[in-house]
Amino acid sequence: MRIGAGDAHLTYCSNIHPGERWDEVRANIEAHVPEIRRNVAPDRPFGIGLRLSANAAEALATPAAISEFRAYLDRERLYVFTLNGFPYGTFHGTRVKEDVYLPDWRDEARLRYTDRLADILVQLLPDGVEGSISTVPGCFKGALRADSDAASMAAAIALHVAHLVRIEASTGRRIALALEPEPCCFLETIEETVDFFVGHLFEGAAIDTLCRSLGVGRSAARELMRRHVGACLDLCHAAVEFEDCAGCFDALESAGISIPKLQVSAGLQIPKLSREAVDALHGFSDEVYLHQVVERTAAGLNRYVDLPEAFASLGSSLRDAEWRVHFHVPIFLEKLGVFESTQTFVREALARHRRRPVSPHLEVETYTWGVLPPEYRSGGVDRAIARELAWVLSELAA
Repeated sequence: MRIGAGDAHLTYCSNIHPGERWDEVRANIEAHVPEIRRNVAPDRPFGIGLRLSANAAEALATPAAISEFRAYLDRERLYVFTLNGFPYGTFHGTRVKEDVYLPDWRDEARLRYTDRLADILVQLLPDGVEGSISTVPGCFKGALRADSDAASMAAAIALHVAHLVRIEASTGRRIALALEPEPCCFLETIEETVDFFVGHLFEGAAIDTLCRSLGVGRSAARELMRRHVGACLDLCHAAVEFEDCAGCFDALESAGISIPKLQVSAGLQIPKLSREAVDALHGFSDEVYLHQVVERTAAGLNRYVDLPEAFASLGSSLRDAEWRVHFHVPIFLEKLGVFESTQTFVREALARHRRRPVSPHLEVETYTWGVLPPEYRSGGVDRAIARELAWVLSELAA
């Protein structure tokens, strides 16, 4: 739905609903979205943040499926303005962990998948609305093989940008790719993100690739790159990394990196390790998703790929440290039992957006609903999503 600050769009990501095939995704939309719209935006069109696996995208890409879906959206006063192109394969109910980044931007399958998403999105965008596609942060950091990986990922992203440029030239509709920094990934911190954009996307092999693909000069290629690729700033990820909120936006802006999508999410926070908190945290460890942990001590930051590694690092004693955990929790919860959430970081980011819009697309993303401990899932998923969206609206109106 459109919101006041800069006429941006606010929605939630449909990856909270299990479903990998298009028929499952379509059924989930029909089962959940109209009711959420009636609770949050009964008198106006409601936007969808649509997550499509490669399997679902292939099925939706057919003319008949696109036509049927567009007719449904029109009937229900719904529209699609952003796609989650991060998880390529299965995302619910089975082990995902570090495989969620595969295929990454070193694999041609990632490029083909993302091109297909853009081809779908351009057919769904309403007139006058720009589109965005969030994607993996290059690759999982532990999977890096060589120094040349950064250049090869940048070149693949440039090929996708060329595809987006051609889409805009033929349809007049602009779509931007948004790379999403995440703990323990190639793009992990804002500093690493700026370095990749400035050193690899705005220069070097990526610009050469774009020049060859489009037959344009380097100056035009840089302008097109900046127009069609930016960062998806996930607030949970940034908070878990102990980023400075204002510093995130300032650094991206100074480097000329846009934020096509702002993912409004909160993680877990233990300001001071205690045995009670560590014991309770075991209830958040699951076999589906990675829950990266960043630890802050007087000596600096330590990172753990998942909760079991963080637990193992403690041994039989605790240390003087703060933990932040990549586990998306409902953004309206400031406290969860013995834990705090990183809601303060979210409030600061939304306050900045309220003063001066930072992104055209705001998307609440609490995909871990299905693995939350039961005591934080009362009331059902539809009610929780509506509460999250209402909370964002209240913060933006403050």
